[in-house]
Amino acid sequence: MRTASIDIGTNTIRLLISERTGRGLLKIYINRVITRLGEGFSDNTRLLNSNAVNRSVAALYDFSKVIKKFHVNKIRAVATSVVRESKNGEEFVKQVADKTGLAVEVISGEEEAKLTVSGVLNSVSVNANNCIIFDIGGGSTEYVHIRSSNIVNLVSTNLGVVHLTEEFLRSEIETEQELANLSIYIKETLQRELENFEIIDKKDLILIGTAGTPTTLAAIELKLKEYNPELVNNFVLSEEMILSTIKKLLNIHKKDRAKITGLEKGREDILVVGALILIETLRKYSQNSVIVSDGGVLEGIAYSQN
Repeated sequence: MRTASIDIGTNTIRLLISERTGRGLLKIYINRVITRLGEGFSDNTRLLNSNAVNRSVAALYDFSKVIKKFHVNKIRAVATSVVRESKNGEEFVKQVADKTGLAVEVISGEEEAKLTVSGVLNSVSVNANNCIIFDIGGGSTEYVHIRSSNIVNLVSTNLGVVHLTEEFLRSEIETEQELANLSIYIKETLQRELENFEIIDKKDLILIGTAGTPTTLAAIELKLKEYNPELVNNFVLSEEMILSTIKKLLNIHKKDRAKITGLEKGREDILVVGALILIETLRKYSQNSVIVSDGGVLEGIAYSQN
């Protein structure tokens, strides 16, 4: 059975057309567009702005035409953080339906985390006896504790790279004070939100990171001129590598960062925030590395249809 899966995120909208095989997913077509749907979103107004909505609807319209060409049997399109938190999320969903014919399902943070787990554990080669999977998104970051391949605990935090960039890193070149304030905020958020994550033994703990931040950091480390999921998947990012890339980013003006090999255009301003979330997560759990998963929510959506 051929399925189409769409992940409508705060920063990126992604499409996967696939078929389930005995070896997992056969990816027939995959594409993504950075539309920055969460641009300008704030806790005060909680509104999606019209320009961001128009960009996103246009991308979804293009995806709907691609889907028709591939003659899929089932379609599942899900919207995550910024749409579920917005006051006009239902209007966005209706607009998508009217202009593209796609029915969008707004999922909870818990459902998002479960889809992430499915996508990750079917992508990376790890022992899932004791691991934490986390998905650094544009509007939120989900953390899931897995023990013996079962979900023990899961939390959706407000650590979204788009929101935090707009709130903390407003300067064209990030200042030391901005970075210090952001790091403190991330650390305090993790301490508060993850206090119920009982990790008995950190020695055998494995951290697995997914979404644009860890995959982009891996692509930069690998110096990939073209993104290669096979090389990125299962790549081990060390704390030293992440800190080195942060230093490199901070020495380059935001508008020039797209010249860095491996850095996808559209992530120039938000990658620093994502990298800091990664660093603080490593330090919280006394780890010096994280395994990168190319699979995540999108692949989880695909598996949920088979």
